[in-house]
Amino acid sequence: MSLYVIGDTHLSFGSDKPMDIFRGWQNFEERLEKNWNKLVTDEDTVVVAGDISWAMNIEGAKEDFRFLDKLNGRKLIMKGNHDYWWSTKKKADEFFEKNGFSTLNILFNNAYRIGDVAVCGSRGWFYDGEKDKKVLLREAGRLKMSIDEAKKLGGEPVVFLHYPPLSRDAVCEEIYEVLKNEGIKRCYYAHLHGPSHNYAFTGERDGIKFSLISGDFLNFCPKLVEKC
Repeated sequence: MSLYVIGDTHLSFGSDKPMDIFRGWQNFEERLEKNWNKLVTDEDTVVVAGDISWAMNIEGAKEDFRFLDKLNGRKLIMKGNHDYWWSTKKKADEFFEKNGFSTLNILFNNAYRIGDVAVCGSRGWFYDGEKDKKVLLREAGRLKMSIDEAKKLGGEPVVFLHYPPLSRDAVCEEIYEVLKNEGIKRCYYAHLHGPSHNYAFTGERDGIKFSLISGDFLNFCPKLVEKC
C-alpha cells in the first residue's frame, strides 16, 4: 500500500476544452492512464490536487470522474481554481454514489489516514491575497481545520495544496504561517504549468519540504509520497 499525488488532470471528456494546444500536453490522457496504472495498484491511494475537470457543473464532469474512477487505486480529490463543477462535499459524495464511482473521495475540511500519513490540505490562494483577503483567510482557516482533523487521526500530517504557498520570490504569508505553526514537514502543491515551473520553489525552507506536483511537471506520472 502506497500514497501518491498528482495535480491538474484538467480532464474534458464532457466539455470542449482541449489541452493539447499547450506544449507538452499532447495525448496527456493516454499518458496519464498508462503511467498511473503501471505504477499504482488497487491497494494504493492517489491525492489529485485540484483542477480535476473543466466541466462547469458536476453532471458535465461525469465522464471525467468515470475516467478517474477506472484508474487503479483510491483517489482523494481536492478543489482547484478551475473546478467550476465543485459545490459541496455532500453533493459530490451523493453524485459519486449515484453513479457508482466507488474509488473517489473528497478532501475538503477533513483528513484521511493512509498508513502512517494523515492526508490534509485545501485549495490555498494567491500570493497577492490582499486583493481577496476574505477568501485568503477562509482558505487559511480551512487548511487549519483539515490539519486539526489530520492530527486527530494520528500519523504525520502531510499537506496538499492546489495553489503554491510560496515561489522563489514570493510567499503567501497566511497559508505559510499555518504550515509553520502546525509543524508541517511536507507540503505538495500544484497549479504551475509550462514556463511557470521555473518560478516554483522546491526544496526545504523552515523545516518544510516543498514539492511541485502539477501534472505536466510530473510528465503525467503520479509522484510517490510514502510507502505505507
